[in-house]
Formats: sequence, C-alpha cells, structure tokens
Amino acid sequence: MSNVIMAIAVMLTLLFLTPLFYYTPLVVLSAIIISAMLGLIDYEAAIHLWNVDKFDFLVCIGAYAGVVFASVEVGLVIAVAISVVRLLLFVARPRTSVLGNLPDSTIYRNVEQYPNANHVHGVLILEIDAPIYFANSSYLRERISRWIDEEEDKLKATGKTSLQYVILDMTAVGNIDTSGISMLEELKKTTERRELKLVLANPGAEVMKKLNKSKFLENIGQEWIYLTVGEAVEACNFKLHTCKPDESQPWNNV
Repeated sequence: MSNVIMAIAVMLTLLFLTPLFYYTPLVVLSAIIISAMLGLIDYEAAIHLWNVDKFDFLVCIGAYAGVVFASVEVGLVIAVAISVVRLLLFVARPRTSVLGNLPDSTIYRNVEQYPNANHVHGVLILEIDAPIYFANSSYLRERISRWIDEEEDKLKATGKTSLQYVILDMTAVGNIDTSGISMLEELKKTTERRELKLVLANPGAEVMKKLNKSKFLENIGQEWIYLTVGEAVEACNFKLHTCKPDESQPWNNV
C-alpha cells in the first residue's frame, strides 16, 4: 500500500503541481536534485563491496557512473553488461584444484587451502568445480594437461614414484554436454599415451546418464568409476602395490 500511495502522490504532483515549479530558479532545482542524490550515496556499502568482492564493486561503480554521466538506462546497461561478462568468465574459466589427503582421515581437500594435506604418491587428484560445457571444455582439457605435466616434472625432480593415475573429482559437475564428453574422451586418450589411467570419482546422476548414453562408461570401464575420492585412491593404491603391468602394454594387467 505504501507503493500505491506513493505512486498516486507522484501522479497528482505531476498533473497538478508541476506548474508551481515553473518559476523556481534552476539553482534551487539543482540544489534539490544534488541533495537528494547525495542522500542515495552509501559510502559504507561501497567500501563493504570493495572488501568482499572487487567485481561487485566494479558493477556498483559502473552503474553509478552511467547514471550520473548519462542516464538511468545507460547505468543499468553497464551494470548488466559487467555482470554478464563476469558470468561468462566464471563459466569459461571454471576453478580446478589439486586435492590432498588430510592427515589421519579419508578426506581430500584443496592443497592450497589446506597446506597440511598430503599428496598421494603416484596419484594426481583433480577437482572440477563447475559443469562441463562447450564454453569451458577446451580450457579444462588444457588445464588438466598442465596439471599432469607439472606433477610429472615434480615427481621426476624428487625421484619419487612416477605418476600412474589421474583421478577427477566430479562432485561439483552438475551437468555435461557433448563437448564435455568429447573432452573426457580426448583426455582419456592423452592419459593412455602417457601410460596413465583416468579415474572418475562421484559423477552425478545426470552426468552418469549422459556418459552412459555416449558409451563413455564402456570406454573407460565401470571399474574405474568410484563413489568417493577416498575409494578411488584406495583402489589405485591397491593396484599400484599388487599389479605389475607389462612393459609393452602398461595397463594390460590393471
């Protein structure tokens, strides 16, 4: 009701009271507008946005500048455009991270967030934190390949067990399209050429349905899909200690 009363008051003002403002000096009108605009500026909210999220602060400043120097429509367009660019960047560049085992547990977390998380020898665990679509499939393929290169170089430098398995934690992958499935197929071929085995952990129901329809599950094998990262790591460790692949066919006995 407050909005209805306010709308009626504005309508009556525009219809009957505007002639009274005709002889008001422009300086007075400008002072009224400036005074009202200054009351709309919330410095504390802007500082809060800067401290919490720099991108939200950019959206705020873009909308403010557009409204002040152009019009309300321009300000809204700028704010929406910046927000759309932000969304596209997040979709096209999803976050990926290396997981490690927290001491005395079966929990695996980001090694950058948890410095005490231990790397599993011979196993690279990667987490994909977004759906896999055509917009980010190429980026993910290149990013995972770089992670594998870095891990192999690190293991060679330390003289430890060579890399044998690559586990993809797909807990956060809510959906996947045909481009994403093609990316997984290419990644599997790449890992096989490097004599590595690709393992999937906790793919969702929708993802499993599409992987099954695309025959990717038959290609990778049901035995290389696990419910949790912990189960996948245990299986990989078991095979590392019990299976000795033939040199000519590295994965013939795994």
